[in-house]
Amino acid sequence: MCTAITLQSQQMENFFGRTMDFSYDIEPKLYVMPQNYLWGNVLNGNHFYNRYSFMGIGQETDGMLGFFDGVNEKGFAAAALYFAGYAQFDSQIKEGGKEPVASLDFLHYMLGRCGSVEDLKRLIPHISLIGLQDPVTRTVAPLHWIATDKGGECAVVEQTERGLEIFSNPIGVMANSPDFSWHMTNLRNYAEVSPKQAEEAYWGKIQLKPFGQAAGTMLLPGGYTSPERFVRAAYLKTHVQTPLDRTEAAITCFHIMESVTIPKGAVTTSRDTYDYTKYIAFMNTNTCEYFFRTYRNPQIATACLWNYQYSTQPICIGNLLRPVAFDKV
Repeated sequence: MCTAITLQSQQMENFFGRTMDFSYDIEPKLYVMPQNYLWGNVLNGNHFYNRYSFMGIGQETDGMLGFFDGVNEKGFAAAALYFAGYAQFDSQIKEGGKEPVASLDFLHYMLGRCGSVEDLKRLIPHISLIGLQDPVTRTVAPLHWIATDKGGECAVVEQTERGLEIFSNPIGVMANSPDFSWHMTNLRNYAEVSPKQAEEAYWGKIQLKPFGQAAGTMLLPGGYTSPERFVRAAYLKTHVQTPLDRTEAAITCFHIMESVTIPKGAVTTSRDTYDYTKYIAFMNTNTCEYFFRTYRNPQIATACLWNYQYSTQPICIGNLLRPVAFDKV
């Protein structure tokens, strides 16, 4: 369970971010991967190299470093979200010249190779995504991906029974299953939702008056399923006032995500564990800055890729978890 959005300010700076909703214990940390860094392909022992440096949130488990989201030096940003019931990866390396990439490594692969969404579109036909068990869930995680760049273009990558596909994402929103095309079609069910106030109506001779403000939003779904979160995020990001500058944009992004943030205990899994929002993170794709807050600390912290640009080896900046400090008035 996760939700992702893009949002542009009046200064045309593109922000991209997500909620990390998960039912497994994770210890997300912030990493910087340097330009031209060689890293191992877990499938065949060969190596990939990063054309671009990037900053990302991820976790290293059993010697395997996987990323959840990130932004690179070109302003290309991406995130991985769950896609249960729909993701179908190749089970083995196939002959035919396509480069095999493990599904759990694909985010790293994109961030190291792509400077824009156009680069990603050119890359997709030449790779094969192989399902590989990850060390956290001990399963082949069903994933799909959303990507954007500093020009504001956005795309979704999904591999299903139809094969590996990339879709333009004009609304700049993504959640989980069903597939992206279904979510876009489902928005038609909410065409009457409006920020304006509903007028009174008559049923026969009975006058019906709305209960004060916000009557135009009564059709918005209120649950935490993927379709409901997609609709709420899409409505809010397309109706909020366009932020004036980068500070206002970052604040607006977090306010939008409050509508889809899952409190601990609101959703439980079949394993009797809590599925809740571990962290919320946003990236300014123009400045390569991260803004994040965690479930136990609502204060927004920030980090910038350019502060670590001269590194030649991966750097772990630290755990996202920070002690809470309350300002005294």
